[in-house]
Amino acid sequence: MEKTVGKAELNKQKKKSSLLDSAYSLFTLKGFNDTSISDIVRQAGVAKGTFYLYFNDKFDLRNKLIASQGERIFMAAISDLSGREDLPFEEQVIFLVDTILDRLAAEPMLVSFMSKHLSWGVFRNSLIDGSSSPGSVRKAYEEFMARSPVQYKDPDILLYMILEFISGASYNAILYDQPCPLAELKPHMYDGIRAILRSAEVK
Repeated sequence: MEKTVGKAELNKQKKKSSLLDSAYSLFTLKGFNDTSISDIVRQAGVAKGTFYLYFNDKFDLRNKLIASQGERIFMAAISDLSGREDLPFEEQVIFLVDTILDRLAAEPMLVSFMSKHLSWGVFRNSLIDGSSSPGSVRKAYEEFMARSPVQYKDPDILLYMILEFISGASYNAILYDQPCPLAELKPHMYDGIRAILRSAEVK
């Protein structure tokens, strides 16, 4: 019986992943507004009714897609940080940001898609209200912040401010080399992140 349940759950996850993959492909190729739910389910190879088992509508799918892509990049950066925990905490934050920026620079289509549709709701659902179970973004962030030798006023708002700063400041640099290439902009961004961190310290 357990085997059957496991197989059914795996099949559900495959369908959901297929819908997310198809949506990302179509959104970046045709644009969000010009992509219909029918287009998505056709490319995913599932029935239209299946779509509504996982998503309320196209906007819900878009938000969950952005959250899943953001989680993928954040968790990869956390993994890259492994073995560098002896760095000062502030430099660990800069390392994470640098890793995230490099990964985003390697996926300009993702930058274009995410930056156009980031919202407080996406941030809240994936990070603030997310599960604290092992392996989750929420848990990884909590464990990372627990290593800080200083206390911050509101860690969730701090993360939000840093992510908004990264997203806004890097968008044109990654996509258009404006006002300068990303490599030239990074030192200025890192000065800004250090200032955000220090302003949020509990004195």
